[in-house]
Amino acid sequence: MSLTSAATLATLDRTGPRRITDLAAVEGVTQPAMTALVRVMEESGLIERRGDASDKRVTLVCLTEAGASYVRTRRQAGVHAFERLIGELTGDEVAALMAALPALKHLAELESQDREGPRQ
Repeated sequence: MSLTSAATLATLDRTGPRRITDLAAVEGVTQPAMTALVRVMEESGLIERRGDASDKRVTLVCLTEAGASYVRTRRQAGVHAFERLIGELTGDEVAALMAALPALKHLAELESQDREGPRQ
């Protein structure tokens, strides 16, 4: 799976159903490229398209259970990889990571805000 595909699934998991145009902007790709990507992931059973109850002209892209499961599995694999690697650090290195956690959390929040669009 491409990084853009994985990132798109993670965005849908984090933010819920989105329009293709919104996904394209968030992931930094063109609308035609996102449409093609959505088609492939839809054929793979990871996402589905649904109508928007508030605007019948709009189609939203949603995660399927298989897509949500893929995101959970991928995140868990990342957690296990970090656990293994952190286990190989010295006590001082672990302490340095712990001290950096507030700043890393803030960076993650800023990145999430950037991916969701401009702040109001």
